[in-house]
Amino acid sequence: MDAILAPAKLTVSLRITGIRDDGHHLIDAEMVSLDLYDTVELGEGDSLEVVGPNRAQLLGGEQDNLVRRALELCGRTAKVRLDKQIPAGAGLGGGSADAAAVLRWAGYTDLNGAAGIGADVAFCLHGGRARVTGMGEIVEPLPFVERSVTLLIPPVHCATAEVYAAWDRLGGPVGDNGNDLEPAALALAPGLARWRDQLGDSSGQRPRLAGSGSTWWVDGEHPGEGLLVARTVPSARHLG
Repeated sequence: MDAILAPAKLTVSLRITGIRDDGHHLIDAEMVSLDLYDTVELGEGDSLEVVGPNRAQLLGGEQDNLVRRALELCGRTAKVRLDKQIPAGAGLGGGSADAAAVLRWAGYTDLNGAAGIGADVAFCLHGGRARVTGMGEIVEPLPFVERSVTLLIPPVHCATAEVYAAWDRLGGPVGDNGNDLEPAALALAPGLARWRDQLGDSSGQRPRLAGSGSTWWVDGEHPGEGLLVARTVPSARHLG
């Protein structure tokens, strides 16, 4: 079987710039890839097995899984073994990273098509560091910058669609810390504030929410119990 690494995505900044007539949100974001990986193994067959410490967090059945959608998009079948190390519902793009790994394996490069199965899949297909606009399909590469960050991943699941819906209900607030979805996520899951404050106390910085949450992050290396230090990695294309 071929083994493809699927790096997590960190949304460094996120602005919502508009809403289309169909209800989809337009964004202007900076995203980077991290050295936190799922591993996607692919071989002959037609099945999906999920293993790893975050297996139980994978939501939905096989037909809802982004790996399945990616295979359908590129017209392929495969026996897939997915080792889940990236937590689900944490704003780190785990499902999108897995789908992008499948697309790289299949030699699929159309970012518009990739974004059609998941807003973050196009960035994850390219990887590295980029400005991401539109609904996620416009990926403009930025110079790679080596960077360390410290993540705190609470035991809280934030569904992206629910966070965007909360942002709509709140009248489209502008986040004062670089992420417009942060007020919406806190309104939806007020308990997130406790984890934010924990990371803030241990790092001496004001944490920022990763994407739609629930992960909080700060710059630099601040190791400690329940904290994960990660580093940026270049373009995902070298990973398979």
